[in-house]
Amino acid sequence: MLVLLPPSETKSAPTRGRVLNLSSLSFPDLTAARVTVLAALVRASGAADAHTVLGVPASRHAEVARNVTLPIAPTAPAGEIYQGVLYDALDLRSLDAASRRRANRRLVIASALFGAVRLTDRIPAYRLSMAVTLPETGPLARHWRAPLAPVLSEAAGSGLIVDTRSSTYAAAWTPSGELAARWVHVRVPGATHMAKHTRGLVARAVSEMTTAPRTVTALATALSESFTINLTPPAKPGKPWLLDVTA
Repeated sequence: MLVLLPPSETKSAPTRGRVLNLSSLSFPDLTAARVTVLAALVRASGAADAHTVLGVPASRHAEVARNVTLPIAPTAPAGEIYQGVLYDALDLRSLDAASRRRANRRLVIASALFGAVRLTDRIPAYRLSMAVTLPETGPLARHWRAPLAPVLSEAAGSGLIVDTRSSTYAAAWTPSGELAARWVHVRVPGATHMAKHTRGLVARAVSEMTTAPRTVTALATALSESFTINLTPPAKPGKPWLLDVTA
C-alpha cells in the first residue's frame, strides 16, 4: 500500500543535525532531479525578486533567506520537519512501534523540492510549493512528472494507492494504466480547515492496520469502523475511486 500525503507549508527548522545528503534519501532515482531543483531554488532565493518568484509574502523573509543555505542546513526526519493540521492529526509520536514501522513503509510525502520522501528521510526545513515556476526548471509539477512516474509506480507495487494530496501536488504524478484501478482519492465533504485534520486521521488509521487491505472496498470497510464512508467508483477508466470520509 502506498499512501500519498501532501507536504505542509509549516515546518520545524532543526537547529543542529547532519547536513543534507541527497544520495541518502529514499527513491535514489530522483537524485538528479533533486540536484537540479535544489540548485535552482538556492539561486532563486538569493535573487532580488525571490518573494515574487516563490510566491511568498515579504513577511516570510526569514524562510526565503533560509533557502539559500539549504545545502549546509541541519536536517531531521521528514516526519518531524512537516508540521500543521494534517501532521498533528497523524501524531506519529504517539503511534506504537509496530504502527510507526508501518507508517514508515506505507506513507510517502510529496515534495516540490525532493519529489517524494519517506518519514525517515533526513531533510532541512525549506520553503517551496509545487505551484512555483523556477527560472531554471520551469513549472515544478511538470519538472517532476517524468522522474516520479516510474519511482512511485514501483513503490505502489501491487497494492492500493491512497491519495490525500491536493490538486497542486497531484499534478506531479497521476497513476495510470493498471495502477489507476487501485487508485483511491480521499475527499472530505465540505472543504474546511478540518479536511486536513481528517486526512491526517485517515493516514494514522491506515498505519494502524495490521494487514494492508488488498481491494478498494476492503479499505472502505476497514475505515468505516472509525469514519463515515461513502465510496464512489471511477467515473471512467483512468480516474480514481472517490472515498468521501467524515470523522
